[in-house]
Amino acid sequence: MARSSRSVASVDVDVAAKLFRGFGDPTRLRILLTLVDGERRVTDLVDLVGKSQANVSGHLSCLRECGLVTARPEGRQVFYAIASPALPALLRQAEAVLADTGQRVELCPNYSRAR
Repeated sequence: MARSSRSVASVDVDVAAKLFRGFGDPTRLRILLTLVDGERRVTDLVDLVGKSQANVSGHLSCLRECGLVTARPEGRQVFYAIASPALPALLRQAEAVLADTGQRVELCPNYSRAR
């Protein structure tokens, strides 16, 4: 396997961990996966992710503050979109990893569903 010329030392692991913690929330991940298909309004996202308007708005606020989504006002509506063109590719790669390891991840006792 070829090694990247970028060393592990050059990656800010703490910041990367924060990014992945953001993906760790099921609602935020559903929102991001929905936005991969194109921009959406809060009302669209509420219907698509099955959460309340307040819940979706709170997660969108978090995603905006972290720079993962953008908001485009149009009249009284606001359309949300993926901020980085690299994000859809990252999410597709995560799907590929899950295709290889998903069952083991699901059964892993270190990541219980209890909250």
